[in-house]
Amino acid sequence: MPELAEAEFFRKRWDLAARGSKISAVLTHDRAKIYRGTDPAAVRRALTGTRFLGSEAAAKQMLFRFSGGAWLGVHLGMSGELRAEPPGYVPEKHDHLVLVTAKHSLVFKDPRMFGRVQFHQGKSAPAWWTKIAPALTSDAFTLESVSIFLRRRARAPIKAVLLMQERFPGIGNWMADEILWRAAINPLRLAGSLTPREVRTLWRECRHVARLALDVIAGEGDYLPPDLNHHIPKTWLFLHRWEDGGLCPKTKTPLVRQEVGGRTTCWSPARQKLRPA
Repeated sequence: MPELAEAEFFRKRWDLAARGSKISAVLTHDRAKIYRGTDPAAVRRALTGTRFLGSEAAAKQMLFRFSGGAWLGVHLGMSGELRAEPPGYVPEKHDHLVLVTAKHSLVFKDPRMFGRVQFHQGKSAPAWWTKIAPALTSDAFTLESVSIFLRRRARAPIKAVLLMQERFPGIGNWMADEILWRAAINPLRLAGSLTPREVRTLWRECRHVARLALDVIAGEGDYLPPDLNHHIPKTWLFLHRWEDGGLCPKTKTPLVRQEVGGRTTCWSPARQKLRPA
């Protein structure tokens, strides 16, 4: 599932291709599940003839702003992607939304339809956007806020807690594993068992991994190939977590995979030791 850096990367694809362009037509698959809670006909009427003004990404979501107070929200879900095709592009089976401009067709493809399109008209950004928790890289993501959140979820495994978007927006499975590995914290540890020093380390690594991911994954813009492995340093856990017989980049000892908090989790037992709760 795309996480914060992947959302930023896909946002750039549309933004770089069409910012400032006029939307001449909007094509939709009206029965697609990505429109749950949204009327695709209303989206077509509202966006046709508008101009694409700008965009931003937050957590795992994207917001695209158009003239006339039109706001389009996109969540990619498990298999969604945004891309820019040449003019005259003919939509394929899983292209559920296409915004046509003079130079590009902006495509939202989602084969499994776990993604979502939201729409709003008004002078201000919609509530479903403004209620997203503060970014990991922002000043509002404080050590104190993280400490309080962990105490309130003291009996939950720390891996499961890191996936809670109301405090850790944009963190998904691979980022949570990367953060815990760098912080040398076992994913099975209960959130309430972390010492103040470990909480500080966790908070610091959340911010650090978010910045790294944005720089390495989203920083390449439209030119990033589908295979992210070419851009991720070998010193990251990311490149080794799904390898058969994968080794910890730091200790060179075998990694372990197990379901934690409902998600397949990878860690290094030699580095991330499990201490009593």
